[in-house]
Amino acid sequence: MQNDDEHKPAATGESAGDLNDSTSYSPTGNHPTHHWKRAVIGTPGLGDRSTVFFAALQMTRMPMTLTDPNQPDNPIVFANKAFLDLTGYEEHEILGRNCRFLQGAETDRDSVAELRAAIEAKEAIALELINYRRDGSSFWNAVFIAPVLGPDGELLYFFASQLDVTRRRESEQAFRQAQKMEAIGQLTAGLAHDFNNLLQVVSGNVDIVASQTEDDRHQRLLNNAARAADRGSKLTRQLLAFARKTRLEPKTVDMNQLIHDFGDLLDNTVGAQIRLVTALERRLPAVQIDPTHLEMAILNVLLNARDAMPKGGTVTIATRLWKLNGDAPMHQLPEGDYVVLTIRDEGTGMPEDVRRRATEPFFTTKGAERGTGLGLAMVHGFVQQSLGRLEIDSAPGEGTEIRMLFPVANAMTGATPSAPAPKAALGKGATGGSETILLVEDSDDVRALAQEQIAALGYRVVLAASGEEALERLKTETIDLLFTDIVMPGGMSGLELVEQFRETHPDTPVLMTTGYNEDLVADIPRGSNLDVIGKPYRREQLADRIRAALDRRTTGPRRDINPIVPAEG
Repeated sequence: MQNDDEHKPAATGESAGDLNDSTSYSPTGNHPTHHWKRAVIGTPGLGDRSTVFFAALQMTRMPMTLTDPNQPDNPIVFANKAFLDLTGYEEHEILGRNCRFLQGAETDRDSVAELRAAIEAKEAIALELINYRRDGSSFWNAVFIAPVLGPDGELLYFFASQLDVTRRRESEQAFRQAQKMEAIGQLTAGLAHDFNNLLQVVSGNVDIVASQTEDDRHQRLLNNAARAADRGSKLTRQLLAFARKTRLEPKTVDMNQLIHDFGDLLDNTVGAQIRLVTALERRLPAVQIDPTHLEMAILNVLLNARDAMPKGGTVTIATRLWKLNGDAPMHQLPEGDYVVLTIRDEGTGMPEDVRRRATEPFFTTKGAERGTGLGLAMVHGFVQQSLGRLEIDSAPGEGTEIRMLFPVANAMTGATPSAPAPKAALGKGATGGSETILLVEDSDDVRALAQEQIAALGYRVVLAASGEEALERLKTETIDLLFTDIVMPGGMSGLELVEQFRETHPDTPVLMTTGYNEDLVADIPRGSNLDVIGKPYRREQLADRIRAALDRRTTGPRRDINPIVPAEG
């Protein structure tokens, strides 16, 4: 017995191989060599729904619709079950309606115009645009629309498939943002390195001149110059923090205790008009972070909160424990336990376009006189470098919530939370000496300045402008300390020089300096006679560190000190 379907003419179509598909995702892998961009059917009509092909349409997870351009306003005449699932509508709510009911405030008008033009031209089109579900939520819809013709070439229907590509769009946007931020980070880190060298020359010469004059007016002018150099040093540290190139000194910290310890400073920061409230979850596990940088991060966020509430309001600082398991990918973090530090204000809030750019360096809405645009950039860099995540929720008129997620310290280490160590006074008891120091620095100005500073302390100075020159000097000179820059472009780096130097002079101390403070410092081979000082350094700092390095030749193991000392005012 023959099936009646065997007598019906088979549908034919035109390959979509030359279709311009700009969508971020195609079910065919963007190689449409077989599927059709135009179909011709032999039997018009939607009445026969008893075949396996209709069942397949209802079973597929690809949303599909048919519209009838021969009826007024080209209404939907068929929608499969997947389309109902995607949009949240019931069938009776969409049949007879034009597809424009899926559009909304954020739907791109140009994309809609492209769709209309393709339909008027009876051509296929593939694009992505924002559509809206029945509950008002938006999604990125990858739409493919193509004409369906009758046996005589007359236009019968338009076929449309949809695909929710929201997650892919968000991933692509996040990837592009990460690339942009990485490029900016590389640029800012390089600028900070060169800027630190310039600041070293400025602050160092100011120190020398200030020590040689007693005129009150000249001292006042020099103090102003020194403060400006210190502000520049702070700016470069913020740039390096954003670029995740700063050297962190992580400690096992009790977050709640840390907030309590500098509560007075927080109150003074926000001012009398702001009510500061804390809601700290008890018995929080410790975290492994740099407490000094955490203080800076909190202060930066509080300053933003204060500026967002010129008439006063409430700022809430809260801590809690989050256990990220199945929802960890939403936060782009590995699964595990995290201590969350939340700072919420009641300020003006941010529109979405501002919120997305809030962590970009130099992006600010405060005006040139009130902000550099580096506050949140520094916070973002610090949190990421601490293996955490910074999240920002904000809307106009609803305030802003900043969340910093930090992984819980490894319980297997057995470490107990430690309080931040007090900062040592700089320049106290610094003395010079008569030892010989090999100074290696590629910058002529920095080298000349360091020579004068070191020679003024009584030391004998041997100069080298490169690692190669330093090795030549060592053939004829006996030295007591190697003082070398780390980053010396165009030749042997400071690290390479130290590696060769330690092979022939294993007991001679080494003091290294850098204006880059980058991750390469973490790879320095630690020993009993190796230390690092960050640029720009003050004269007293240099004297302290040189004397300490020389004294370690006879005082035994290296003491545990901060491997990079930033300049302080």
